[in-house]
Amino acid sequence: MIVTASVDKIYANNCHALKKVTTTVKRGEVVVIIGPSGSGKSTFLRTLNQLETITDGDIIIDGINMYDSRTDINALRENIGMVFQSFNLFPHLSVKENVMLAPLKVSKRDKQKVQTEAELLLKRVGLADKMDVYPSQLSGGQQQRVAIARALAMKPDMMLFDEPTSALDPEMVGEVLDVMKSLAAEGMTMIVVTHEMGFANEVADRVLFMEDGKLLVDDIPDNIFKTPSNPRLQKFLGSIL
Repeated sequence: MIVTASVDKIYANNCHALKKVTTTVKRGEVVVIIGPSGSGKSTFLRTLNQLETITDGDIIIDGINMYDSRTDINALRENIGMVFQSFNLFPHLSVKENVMLAPLKVSKRDKQKVQTEAELLLKRVGLADKMDVYPSQLSGGQQQRVAIARALAMKPDMMLFDEPTSALDPEMVGEVLDVMKSLAAEGMTMIVVTHEMGFANEVADRVLFMEDGKLLVDDIPDNIFKTPSNPRLQKFLGSIL
C-alpha cells in the first residue's frame, strides 16, 4: 500500500532530516516507528501525506506516485487520516460539529448521513455522551479520541498517528491506545510514531527503529524487543525500558 524508496529530506539550513529511507507497508498492517527524539520519525510520517515535501526519492501510495506532477495530492490526502500530538480541534465547534466538518466541507456529503456517521464514530470512541459539548470541556484523552473520530469521518484507507499520547497525562494514555488497538483489530492500515513500547510490542506487525534520519532496523516486535541485535537499538531500549 505504501512504498518509500531512498527518501531524503534536507531542510534549508542543511539539516539532513531523512537519509535514504526505504520501506514498504502492506494493506492492513500496523507499523510502529520508534527512536530517540530528533531521529526523523515524525518528519518521515509527515512525508507520507506531503505535509513535508521530500528532497529526493519516491513515495508511492496505492500505486500512485505522490510526486508525479499529475497527482492530485488533495484527493490522495482524503484517503489518509492523520492524528497529531496536539488535538487541533476547533474550539468554537461542538464535538459532533468538529467530526462533521471535513466530510461536509471537503467531501460535500449529505448532512444527515454525515451527522449519523459522526454520532456512530463518537460512540465507537466512547464519547456518545459528549457530542454536544465543546473541546474545552473535555479532558486531553477525550479530545484526542475526538481527533481520531474526526480523522475516521473521512473514511480513510490508512491512519497516520504522530505521537498521539505524548501530550496526555499518564492516566489518559490508555483510553487513546485502546481506541487505536480496536482500529488495528478491525484491519485499519496504521503507521504510528510513539514512545509507548508496550503498544508497539502488543499491536505492531512491524517496528521501525530510526536514528539520525536513517532507518536502522525494520523487524517484527519479538526481534526488536526480545532479541535486538543492533547495538544502537539495544542502547535505546536499555535507556527507556
